Amino acid sequence: MQRLWKKTYLADVIERHNIRNTELLENLADALCSSVGSLNNPTKLANTIQSVKQMKADRETVDKYISYLEDAFLFESAKRYDIKGKRYFESIKKYYSVDLGLRNARLNFRQQELTHIMENIVYNHLRIFGYLVDVGVVEVREMKDGKQQKVQYKVDFIATNGQEKFYIQSAYRMDDESKREQELNSLKRIDDSFRKIVIVGDDIAPWIDDHGIFHMGLIHFLKEGLPK
Repeated sequence: MQRLWKKTYLADVIERHNIRNTELLENLADALCSSVGSLNNPTKLANTIQSVKQMKADRETVDKYISYLEDAFLFESAKRYDIKGKRYFESIKKYYSVDLGLRNARLNFRQQELTHIMENIVYNHLRIFGYLVDVGVVEVREMKDGKQQKVQYKVDFIATNGQEKFYIQSAYRMDDESKREQELNSLKRIDDSFRKIVIVGDDIAPWIDDHGIFHMGLIHFLKEGLPK
């Protein structure tokens, strides 16, 4: 599979765009595979490649190479959206692998973090179901240490399709109350009327909690999609 990556997928990108710095392209593909589901930007990726691979990488080239990898349908990006402020963070995105099998092969099946892999699976299936997908953040002011402070709560996905909108948390496990609160905190702080959903790794029967948040298992989501 490593050979398939190099001889087929990356070779096509290199030939189509006449890329000379092929080592940078390969290292960027590795960095994107390693960081699926993490907030990223070209500057951060360039710095990672420089520090880990000890090679020169500038933001502009990395940004351009990312667009080539997206055009080749190897990765997709999701913009970060401020739900209360109703604005995008232009430079911050999450990148997801279009084919997790290829991603895993590229990394020789290392870095099998189930939380990130599940998040990538949920993202891919939302796209298959026809949704436009952003990653969200809820900014609120809370008292901490006696002071009013701005606090950010992440929302894994905002999925929209026409008039439909869903706020979604991907939670591989919610084994205890602290983990449950961590996953639900952001959804509780969204004050509009669109559906709020938690997808868990366990195979559970769908149910709705006292806050109106819909809970469903990953297998049910993959088979049936989001609730109507």
